[in-house]
Amino acid sequence: QVQLVESGGGLVQAGGSLRLSCAASGAIFRINRMGWYRQAPEKQRELVAVITSGGTTNYADSVKGRFTISRDYAKNTVYLQMNSLKSEDTAVYYCNANIATMGPYLNVDYWGKGILVTVSS
Repeated sequence: QVQLVESGGGLVQAGGSLRLSCAASGAIFRINRMGWYRQAPEKQRELVAVITSGGTTNYADSVKGRFTISRDYAKNTVYLQMNSLKSEDTAVYYCNANIATMGPYLNVDYWGKGILVTVSS
């Protein structure tokens, strides 16, 4: 069974920075893509950033230029460097990974439990 463990959230003032980490573990055959979603109070979960196995990245317009997603392939870990944080970035951030597990070739989305990022104004 694949597990995603997030870390790095917390409280930061507007203009500050945080780096989120998400480590995947388990019977992993291939990680197709990893990324971050977020959900603010009373809003739908939205894509923040995604990186594919080939290194292609995609960002929400609201974070482009401020956030950077990267991967450590050896550690099956994805990072989200968040700079110039704004109050509207406050949300629970969820790690997501599309993974093919060992054995049957099944591509499945896995989710972390979420980690809170609070940006004070």
